[in-house]
Amino acid sequence: MSLAEIRLDDKYRLATGHLYLTGTQALTRLPMLQKQRDAAFGLNTACFISGYRGSPLGGLDKSLWDAREYLKENHIHFQPGVNEELGATAVWGSQQANLFPGARYDGVFAMWYGKGPGVDRSGDVFKHGNSAGVSKHGGVLVLAGDDHGCKSSTIAHQSEHAFIAASIPVLNPANVQEVLDYGIIGWELSRYSGCWVALKTIAENVDSSAVVDVDPLRIQIKIPEDFQLPEDGVHIRWPDPPLAQEKRLNVYKIYAARAFALANNLNQVKLDSPNPRLGIITTGKSYLDVRQALDDLGLDEALCAKVGLRVLKVGMSWPLEPVSVHGFAEGLDEILVVEEKRSIIEDQLTGQLYNWPVGKRPRVVGEFDEEGNSLLPNLGELTPAMIARVIAKRLAPIYSSPTIEERLAFLDAKEKALAVPKHKTARTPHFCSGCPHNSSTKVPEGSRALGGIGCHYMTQWMDRSTDTFTQMGGEGATWIGQAPFTDTPHVFQNLGDGTYFHSGHLALRAAVAAGVNITYKILYNDAVAMTGGQPIDGELRIDQLSQQVHAEGVKRIALVSDEPDKYPTRATFAPGVTFHHRRELDAVQRELREVKGCSVILYDQTCATEKRRRRKRGKMVDPAKRAFINPAVCEGCGDCSVKSNCLSVLPLETELGRKREIDQNACNKDFSCLEGFCPSFVTVHGGSLRKPEAVGLSALFIALPEPKQPVLNRPWNILLPGVGGSGVTTVGALLGMAAHIEGKGCTVLDQAGLAQKFGPVITHIRIAARQSDIYAVRIAAGETDLLLGCDLVVSSSEEALAKLNDKIAHAVINSHEAATAEFTRNPDAQVPGAAMREALSEAVGEGKTRFVDATRLATRLLGDSIATNLFMLGYAYQQGLVPVSAEAINKAIELNGVAVQLNQQAFLWGRRAAHDLAAVEKVAAPKVVEAPHCSTLEEIVADRVQRLTAYQNAAYAERYRELVERVRKADTDAQQRLSKAVARYYFKLLAYKDEYEVARLYSDATFRKQLEAQFEGDYRLQFHLAPSWLSKPDAVTGQPRKRSFGPWMLKAFGVLARFKFLRGSVLDPFGHSAERRLERELIEEYEANVAYLLGELNAGNYRTAVALAEVPEQIRGYGHVKEAALAKAREQASQLKARLTVSEIAAVQLFEPAA
Repeated sequence: MSLAEIRLDDKYRLATGHLYLTGTQALTRLPMLQKQRDAAFGLNTACFISGYRGSPLGGLDKSLWDAREYLKENHIHFQPGVNEELGATAVWGSQQANLFPGARYDGVFAMWYGKGPGVDRSGDVFKHGNSAGVSKHGGVLVLAGDDHGCKSSTIAHQSEHAFIAASIPVLNPANVQEVLDYGIIGWELSRYSGCWVALKTIAENVDSSAVVDVDPLRIQIKIPEDFQLPEDGVHIRWPDPPLAQEKRLNVYKIYAARAFALANNLNQVKLDSPNPRLGIITTGKSYLDVRQALDDLGLDEALCAKVGLRVLKVGMSWPLEPVSVHGFAEGLDEILVVEEKRSIIEDQLTGQLYNWPVGKRPRVVGEFDEEGNSLLPNLGELTPAMIARVIAKRLAPIYSSPTIEERLAFLDAKEKALAVPKHKTARTPHFCSGCPHNSSTKVPEGSRALGGIGCHYMTQWMDRSTDTFTQMGGEGATWIGQAPFTDTPHVFQNLGDGTYFHSGHLALRAAVAAGVNITYKILYNDAVAMTGGQPIDGELRIDQLSQQVHAEGVKRIALVSDEPDKYPTRATFAPGVTFHHRRELDAVQRELREVKGCSVILYDQTCATEKRRRRKRGKMVDPAKRAFINPAVCEGCGDCSVKSNCLSVLPLETELGRKREIDQNACNKDFSCLEGFCPSFVTVHGGSLRKPEAVGLSALFIALPEPKQPVLNRPWNILLPGVGGSGVTTVGALLGMAAHIEGKGCTVLDQAGLAQKFGPVITHIRIAARQSDIYAVRIAAGETDLLLGCDLVVSSSEEALAKLNDKIAHAVINSHEAATAEFTRNPDAQVPGAAMREALSEAVGEGKTRFVDATRLATRLLGDSIATNLFMLGYAYQQGLVPVSAEAINKAIELNGVAVQLNQQAFLWGRRAAHDLAAVEKVAAPKVVEAPHCSTLEEIVADRVQRLTAYQNAAYAERYRELVERVRKADTDAQQRLSKAVARYYFKLLAYKDEYEVARLYSDATFRKQLEAQFEGDYRLQFHLAPSWLSKPDAVTGQPRKRSFGPWMLKAFGVLARFKFLRGSVLDPFGHSAERRLERELIEEYEANVAYLLGELNAGNYRTAVALAEVPEQIRGYGHVKEAALAKAREQASQLKARLTVSEIAAVQLFEPAA
């Protein structure tokens, strides 16, 4: 097959052609098309763009900046607004350019963009601007970003009603092609009618990609011949009294828009019948859902004509053009209106048909049926499955079929299956590794905080005493209404610097004016992180910010930073600002909560993701410093996760239980994990990360046979679940481009929400022989052909399982069990892999479900876990489950231009694994194989005796062996569960980690080997310790503070380790401390507990006895962390001992489950 010659910049470079574009790129190309179109008609125009970012339009500003050279060529001026309202006001100004002398163009057409809540915020400007009108050769297109499903918003929203209130016509594009087409129509409609025109955007037409036809002259506009405009026209003018504007708008402009819609056939009958009975009126995304639902029910064009089904696609949902609607309604018994959220078309339709004779007037149903029962709810989003059920129900009196019955039965069965989930683990969005909010959003004990707009919104499902939120810019104002009526004296309010610059400063001003006791924590992270790391739209240095809030009347300002010494001068800051390291945040907050009135903490730390970008581009110093955890010293207590809230601190399963390790690839060098009260942390200064040996790059492998590709007699559907930030969306983009290179049709929809923060991403990929074969961009229930599961947790989520039907589905799943955000709050959090695999096998069919540990294999073969997803794609390709060629995929990787060799090799090794997994495993096998974990009692005892001998001496080990032997003799259980529990946990208490043991574990050669496995070059070590006899207690918490010690500590450890023979003797200088006495006491307690349970042991209380023997599992950590764990463990042990005389014990909850 010959592949098309394609360049990445074709999307803006080529004047015409079939191009593969995302919705965001289409919106970037749109004003260029309008400019080129105007030039073709002899007009010298320019364009002005302003607005404010927000999903699904969160990346539009970045896309416009990336295309700045093309914008300049086409006289397009992009100036992002400080907020939506001011951006809209600037757009209004663009239409005034030709009212005064000096205009350089025939007209300026303008585009405003904003999220749905930004539409609400800009309502006053929209009313004024639309009332005033547009210039004759200008025009205004208003892009409204709606989030019907509330996937990445604080409220589900639709914007039509706001536009109706402002008398702004609304165009509703269904897909990326219509974004271009309706965009051109919108400006032409605006020029003709004098109205501002709204273009509704949602994830389906902005976050999706498709092959589209790009041509400035593709749309042919017809000027209405039967509508009389006023003699003085409908365009903007000056002077222009308000009542004259009102008359022009209400008498002419709205009706001119309806006439334009009729003349240009914006409402189109897409399916018809010679004897129509049931009509469906729909618009935008819902039209594609209707077509998909009809396909799912087996209702093709011919069958629809036969059974009497007619479908009208409405292009302008308000005002509804009546002539085409009346023609459509003629002869129908019933009209079903399918539209998402609150009704727009249905309300207009019933009004337009109201005066029809009763005998001719069709019944209208939509949100409700004729009896007032809910039919298509206005909640969340509609799906093809929901619509199919309703269509089948309304068709039932006149038509049914085995296909319809089968589809309905499948939906019912799937619903029942999902109602009984195999597991409840979810992948919730979380802060990035090293995110400033991990530290900045903490509040002191006894205080509470209020949420707001930004990444810190996610604190609501973390353990951060943060409750409720406001709209953007309202942060803190809710407290003004609460404070007079509560005994709570004070609250903290989180406020991002981007939100502060947008409008939040007004809320702070209001709090000062009201005199309420509130501390604003202004999170200065140097980027608008929530939408992609864009800069603030103007200048806002941290010293300027301090001056601003001081000028507003804030008297007490504290600056907290991870680098408080980085400011070249403090003279430019407001008077009285105090400077603090972030480790002092708790003390600073305790002080400020006592301050009367409004106080401010400026928390200055660069966004972690932005910091990573700048370091990669050489725009920020990358410190030659990394954190490392000595797993032998680590107790697995999780205090480092509590302190850092960071998902780069990962679980490490060892023979001695779960420990911690640092994910060096994901770590953003925040180092807050070092604050965990534990001596296992070491920082490595200098040197570099040792690149994992990429054994696959030089390995030889047999030539691979080409698999047979799926036949595209219908669209082939690939569902791609994964984790945000791991490259999942890249795979979708590569497949889309590969399909385009081969001349096939394709759509790709990335459903991300907050998923860039470790949350779930699900990409819907649909590949067809022709673009016209694809309707809905989202895969319908049960219609996935390939589940390409890059993450086990997301793959087994309800959303993914709903798309699977064992009659057609195949699955290739990465079996790697990656930790979820729950791990930061619950050190024992587990990914229930077995239950997840069972759920997937049931949904797909065991013989068609393939699990492969792609993360392990890709990392071992190619040296980087980022290769995992392309490895997965290669595996699925070789199984014959991807309908594009390897040549096209490799070409797409080449075009993408990022890590080309790595990605092509990952794809190739995935293919090889599918062809001969055993051979690939052989290549990937490590040179040094780790000993398997002990499984039998004999193995456990032998291992622990060896460890205790090294810990102290042979006599100490014999003490251990004797107690375990006593238990073994009394243990009648075939699996020896009690004996194994005592063998593991008696050892744990005997081998308590005192100064001698920590020194021995650092002196051990294993520690040096582990370091050398990860680092190379000339590096030195720093140890972060808090020995009770050397550390000063924190002034606020009373807990010892950690100190850093240089490389000399290694020699000191070596010397100290030799004195372990002093342990527990009268000469032991450390043995007299309260902590060491407690540890010896715990050993005696355990021995007494074992003796007690052996005396009470019987078949009825065996499980209780095992639980009692396992209690030391909960005793982890050092110092105060261990003491807190011990208090819970003793309480549990007390309950268990009391229950030994009964048959069973109720589960004891030791932690709060994560949301």
